[in-house]
Amino acid sequence: MTHKKNIKLTIEYDGAKYAGWQNQANAWTVQAELEKALGKLTGEKVTLYGAGRTDAGTHALGQVANFKTSVKLPVEKIRLAANSLLPKEIIVKSAEEVSEKFNSRRSAKTKIYVYRISLMETALQRNYTWQYLFPVNLARIRQATRYILGRKDFSSFCVAKSRQESNICNISRAVWKRSGGELTFEIEGDRFLHAMVRILAGTLLEVGREKITPAEFRKIIAARDRRKAGKTAPACGLYLKDVRY
Repeated sequence: MTHKKNIKLTIEYDGAKYAGWQNQANAWTVQAELEKALGKLTGEKVTLYGAGRTDAGTHALGQVANFKTSVKLPVEKIRLAANSLLPKEIIVKSAEEVSEKFNSRRSAKTKIYVYRISLMETALQRNYTWQYLFPVNLARIRQATRYILGRKDFSSFCVAKSRQESNICNISRAVWKRSGGELTFEIEGDRFLHAMVRILAGTLLEVGREKITPAEFRKIIAARDRRKAGKTAPACGLYLKDVRY
């Protein structure tokens, strides 16, 4: 029996035209494009395991995925050949052979997401930032953001509660930065619920607009009720920045 190598890929993609990462019937997805390119390259049916799903219109700077193959090509050639076959919106940044036990999702310790907000109108960045044309109080946002650190139930910041899964996540870092006319929200945690970063961003910007106080934001966390939180920020500003193992 031929030994199959386990290949770990780090992938960057512009998700503006895609229906998200994960394979879907009758939809153009990042996973499907990668599996098609890797299938052509290896002559095998490739199943790619991604570190995390990203929704339609969201992007990745460092998505991680792995697949098994018996192809004899050196790993660096896999990267170069895959990039020659992929659409221009997707690139494999690195490829390496890893232990057969490595699984990009189950082996991950933390994931880092970045949400980008443009505080001015922009034509070039319209698919890559949320254009938020209101004055914001960054000190209030930072004060409220401290309340999300640690191990908490984030049911208030999730599209739909899953009966099978806990809604508890451990957030180790959450930082806001301003540079010129752009705000960035960077958050690191052991897991994230569906649309959690986008709902957090949308709600924290309402704190910044002084529609919600930091104390009220803390109560929204405790309520564990999506109806109490603010709007979901649009997909275009969200990036999966890194996955740590």
